[in-house]
Amino acid sequence: MIRALLIANRGEIACRIIRTARAMGIRTIAVHSDADAQALHVRMADQAVAIGPAPARESYLVGEKILAAARASGADAVHPGYGFLSENAEFAQAVIDAGLIWVGPKPHSITAMGLKDAAKRLMQQAGVPTTPGYLGEDQDPARLAAEAAQIGYPVLIKAVAGGGGKGMRLVERAEDFADALASCQREAAASFGNDHVLIEKYILSPRHIEVQVFGDAHGNVVHLFERDCSLQRRHQKVIEEAPAPGMDAATRAAVCAAAVRAAKAVQYEGAGTIEFIADGSEGLRADRIWFMEMNTRLQVEHPVTEAITGVDLVEWQLRVAAGEPLPCRQDDLTINGWAMEARLYAEDPARGFLPSIGRLEVLRFGSAHGGRIDTGVYEGAEVSPFYDPMIAKVIAHGASRDQAVERLDEMLRDTAVWPVRTNAAFLVKALAHPQFRAGTVDTGLIGRDGDTLAQPPVPSDAALECAAQALVPRSDAPGFRLNAAPRLRARFLLDGEPVEIALSGHGTAQPAASALVMDQGQVWRLEPWRRDGVHGAAAGDGAILAPMPGKVIAVAVSEGEAVTRGQKLLTLEAMKMEHTLTAPFDGIVTELKVSAGAQVQVEALLARIEAEEGAA
Repeated sequence: MIRALLIANRGEIACRIIRTARAMGIRTIAVHSDADAQALHVRMADQAVAIGPAPARESYLVGEKILAAARASGADAVHPGYGFLSENAEFAQAVIDAGLIWVGPKPHSITAMGLKDAAKRLMQQAGVPTTPGYLGEDQDPARLAAEAAQIGYPVLIKAVAGGGGKGMRLVERAEDFADALASCQREAAASFGNDHVLIEKYILSPRHIEVQVFGDAHGNVVHLFERDCSLQRRHQKVIEEAPAPGMDAATRAAVCAAAVRAAKAVQYEGAGTIEFIADGSEGLRADRIWFMEMNTRLQVEHPVTEAITGVDLVEWQLRVAAGEPLPCRQDDLTINGWAMEARLYAEDPARGFLPSIGRLEVLRFGSAHGGRIDTGVYEGAEVSPFYDPMIAKVIAHGASRDQAVERLDEMLRDTAVWPVRTNAAFLVKALAHPQFRAGTVDTGLIGRDGDTLAQPPVPSDAALECAAQALVPRSDAPGFRLNAAPRLRARFLLDGEPVEIALSGHGTAQPAASALVMDQGQVWRLEPWRRDGVHGAAAGDGAILAPMPGKVIAVAVSEGEAVTRGQKLLTLEAMKMEHTLTAPFDGIVTELKVSAGAQVQVEALLARIEAEEGAA
């Protein structure tokens, strides 16, 4: 058995691994960047080793630093978690060559599934159904266009080395193919160093179905049933569930058997996920579900599988890595109830899902029977601009799908985070969407209805009054009267905007300077009315401010240049995402304060646009 485990990751997955390792009596070693010196995973581990500056490319993505930390701490095994180096075959081999246990699949399995075109060919040989498409070596644009026409529009252009939603373009018309191909190849070359693409038939009602598989070094492979991850935003999963709604026993048996064949084809060891795309236009049918790719690691959404099977997948990973056979046979595994997971992010849906950073002054998670919270932060911790903005995974388990939805809804509604903004209210609305309730979600739902879902809710009268009572002196409160209308309507500021609230309570002897209104997963600050507090920035002043701390990675204009409304000015990188800042109106760039490579703080002046005379 493993004695000392180094976790080559951070955040909630590092904390998740530490919990299981500790329960198994394994000593844990955390690694951390300078930005994560006080992080929760560092506090939880038995030992912590600093590995460099905040940017991941200078710390968590540097394999040599991870290996040095393992040697210095006396670790005998390395768990990569997910993301970072988890699917890097060269790093996996380096861990093994250093005489350490790699908690993951063998490097040859990672390599076999690392390129989408090669993986699809391998799956075809193994008898696993694959999406109709073109996987050829000939990358001449004319050949690719001809293949797309043969497949039939719409088609997807996908980078063979792609992942995380990058290097992918939907093309609906032949006349758009050339531009989309060039754009996809540029992004693929920049992101993965490989501009090779494949062409796939685009499924009009696509559902994302994936199967959890597990193998050991003794030739055993089992599946732990399927998950549905169809609710996505820009190819990023939002809410996952298990089992998949509408999956009958025969279809489940066929899809899971195909997943096992896929894993056996690469002599797979450890936890992995076979991802399928399904045409859901006529429900889930085995002949309309095709292999898409394999993730050779633990998935973010693994807790829903744990909830319905009762299995600790991290424990299985550690035991299998140590050479033990799988703890269960296929016949021992069954589905118990229904589970759902929502990804709670530090982002503001009302502002285009911009990441939100800062100190978590308030962090309160909702609870429900069968609920679970996986997090890597604590109240008082900082959400930094350097990493993925996930605050927590909110997981609910119930006897039925309806019960799982109700429990997840309850947990999200009772979640309170301040002043960092989150997507909790967005998730609440998504759970209530008619298609989600009916279990007929396809991957395009948020693309179609996302603007409506992103609109912030309006706080209820009850929530406003409850908060207002903490701000009202007892002498000013009207007092409660049975069967009588409120005696007082008072003015307050809600996030700086005037609001009138009906009061019928008793007030308080010691009024607070402000109070938080928490309702439907959203949080607002309520303050006493102040005339001098009502003000706004001058509209249209042309100041382009940084919406968050980050790095300027591109400047598309120069000082003195004429620009048009909506024209790209700068690109800011923060929290592993790129954010384009555009001109608010037609005008001239009169000030340009930054250049590519500059690190900027929130609300820093980046540029200023002055409207041309006569421009609106």
